[in-house]
Amino acid sequence: MTVRVRFAPSPTGFLHIGGARTALYCHLYAKAKGGSFVLRIEDTDLERSKREYEVAMIEDLLWLGLENNEGPDKGGDFGPYRQSERVEMYKELAQQLVAEGKAYPCFLTDDELEKLTLQAQEEKKSPHAYHGKYRDLDPVEAQKRIEAGETHVIRFKNPGKKYTFTDLVRGEVTFPEDMVGDFVILRSSGMPVYNFCCVIDDWKMEMTHVLRAEEHLNNTVRQLMIYEAFNVLPPEFAHCSLLVGEDRQKLSKRHGATSVIQYRDQNFLPQALMNYLCLLGWSHPEEKDIFTLEEVIPIFDLSRFNKSPALYDIEKLRHFNGEHMRRLSSADLMAYLVPTIPEGHAFHAQSNEWKETCLEFFKEKINIPSELPEQLNVLFSTESETGEAVDEVLAWESTASIKEYIKSEVAKMNDSFISEEKFNEFTDHCKKELKIKGKFLFKGLRLALTGMAEGPDLKVVIPLTPIEVMKKRLGL
Repeated sequence: MTVRVRFAPSPTGFLHIGGARTALYCHLYAKAKGGSFVLRIEDTDLERSKREYEVAMIEDLLWLGLENNEGPDKGGDFGPYRQSERVEMYKELAQQLVAEGKAYPCFLTDDELEKLTLQAQEEKKSPHAYHGKYRDLDPVEAQKRIEAGETHVIRFKNPGKKYTFTDLVRGEVTFPEDMVGDFVILRSSGMPVYNFCCVIDDWKMEMTHVLRAEEHLNNTVRQLMIYEAFNVLPPEFAHCSLLVGEDRQKLSKRHGATSVIQYRDQNFLPQALMNYLCLLGWSHPEEKDIFTLEEVIPIFDLSRFNKSPALYDIEKLRHFNGEHMRRLSSADLMAYLVPTIPEGHAFHAQSNEWKETCLEFFKEKINIPSELPEQLNVLFSTESETGEAVDEVLAWESTASIKEYIKSEVAKMNDSFISEEKFNEFTDHCKKELKIKGKFLFKGLRLALTGMAEGPDLKVVIPLTPIEVMKKRLGL
């Protein structure tokens, strides 16, 4: 059996982080089993679906490294891959169920539905207790009403029995016989509902596995009924854990950035985002945290899924981004970070060799590109810090002696930078000639040379600081 797995988003907005995780799992499982990863666009909500969202989703998936084998952008043997282009097939199959007595036209109006639902609630019955009003209507009478132009939907006849299936994440799941009533499969507009067209597509596209979020678990009972009605063996299901925010509620906009495009705009690395998402519901057999898609494909297996809700932590994602950034080659690091530094920043005026040295040093201090400009202040800012820590160092007599000495030495310099050797000479002079040691030496030197009381290693920072900046700091 060739494994076929699909990712089927609705193009009603940008690709959600939760959707990206589902797509990732589908992609990994298909690749691990030597199968096909299929993209299907579920766009039967004509009012909300937009082609630009579909285009954006495909771009996001490609950015994430999740290239599909079939889909609306590539074609394939099981197309079309947009549900809006498959509507006639859904209608024909719905009518087939009606002809076989497994579905029926329902003429309930919205007002009638509301009244019946309220009646069921008052009688403490299931909300769908009376929705089957027309299930036994004479087919001839039903056809007359349809031909007369009466508005109707097509409802599926619930067989009225328990349904059990084995979920690849959650084990055996049983749905009670009264969980759903006679549910709609075709709206009055003629458009199919999700649970109907989803089954038809998975059947006709020969999907072997359906990996999706836990929130779809309750949809499975309706889908099992439809598979049974067509005498079709359903695919295997795996319902992945729910993504939640810090308040343990389903991940939403109130928790911060939730769309992939927002992370692209913030210059996160796609491999970092994929690495982090992979671990939100799945665990590496060797308990590794940092890995690439290529590294995980050979060992990806559904047995490693966790059914508990997964906490989405943006700070942890930042950490993952930093770890992947530090894995980049010097050339890739330059390509990644340099374009994120604002135009006109003094960084851009430096040599490529200087830039490489600078980024190799500061990559240890940051996790995302937006943190870099602040770190670069130690090299380019000409204004001294203020605060208690600075005031303390300024109060030492030794600090004034260090600054006076450094100022006289820098004033004589014509080089573009202070070399590490020259910086060592400064340090040795202060130790031996000025008799300054310990914190008085190093904090005094730091304040004189950088205007800061605390900061990164001076032996690296000083040789990277342009002499013009140093002179301005010293008032030259």
